[in-house]
Amino acid sequence: MRPIVDSIEAEYRRYKKLAERAIEQLSEDDLSKAGPGGGNSIAVICWHLSGNLRSRFTDFLTADGEKPWRKRDEEFEARTVTRAEWLAKWEQGWQVLLQTLASLTDDQLARKVTIRGEPHAVHEALHRSLGHTSYHVGQIVYLAKAFRGGDWNCLTIPLGASEAVNTEMQSRPTRER
Repeated sequence: MRPIVDSIEAEYRRYKKLAERAIEQLSEDDLSKAGPGGGNSIAVICWHLSGNLRSRFTDFLTADGEKPWRKRDEEFEARTVTRAEWLAKWEQGWQVLLQTLASLTDDQLARKVTIRGEPHAVHEALHRSLGHTSYHVGQIVYLAKAFRGGDWNCLTIPLGASEAVNTEMQSRPTRER
């Protein structure tokens, strides 16, 4: 049984899909466009998040989460990418994470792993990473919405539809929720 790991994995997958649904609305040029005030582009955020996930979850239980081969500062260099390049880099990080999660059991959650030499229980490392991932997915969604402006298609409950959605959800039998 692994209900805790499964619930953490489901949250990661929810954030992955949220970012992908935002990216689907963008042009290829938008992927490399700097954020407001010269902020990170979606491509830069992707390179950073992918590098972080690859580093943290390669040999997750046996090696420090900050790998010597990771070049974190390079992840933040401005870059121009195609949609295919973006997707390939995006999937690199997620593949390592999801393979690692598939191998974990709830019994391993109290084991210790290290990140930059600091020990963490596995569950702490997973929550730390999930928070980091959701932070950057939020940035991606924010930038995508800003770039699309009035042409943005809401990813969750559209403004003005909360009451209708709540009523519909509450009318479902409990097992469907």
